[in-house]
Amino acid sequence: MALRGKADKLGVLFVCMGNICRSPTAEGVFRHRIEQARLQNRVLIDSAGTHAYHIGQPPDRRSIATAAQRNYQLNRIKARKVVPEDFARFEFVLAMDRDNLDALQRLQPPDHPGHVGLLLDFAPDQSLREVPDPYYGGPRGFELVLDLIEAAADGLLVRVQERLEQG
Repeated sequence: MALRGKADKLGVLFVCMGNICRSPTAEGVFRHRIEQARLQNRVLIDSAGTHAYHIGQPPDRRSIATAAQRNYQLNRIKARKVVPEDFARFEFVLAMDRDNLDALQRLQPPDHPGHVGLLLDFAPDQSLREVPDPYYGGPRGFELVLDLIEAAADGLLVRVQERLEQG
């Protein structure tokens, strides 16, 4: 049985540490993919952080600018922290790296039937298994984040479509 979020939508949650670089980028990219597939009425998409450093703040300006160059909009996203209730709302809870995955697994209820894992598991052709944090680096880091997230978003879209067909 699939978990269903708000209004019976299949839920996808992207998670990084502070919810200002990687996870909001993943939210924006995947939201775009879902809209292109005309599934926005069937899929709930959100992002969150494992830490409360930036609650209520918009994504990093460099993330916003880099995403905008590829026609992804991140301006409406505000940082928030993962809460236990997220496991009841989201079937897919996807971390950007192993540290954040470990934090999610500590929060995950034992009866959560959904998928908790790494985003890049949906991009098996990529050599990296974790989306690196671009915060302390230069512009190339934000480009790499987008490249990796786009690759994973394509694989994730296929998996989400399969789950929706299963009901």
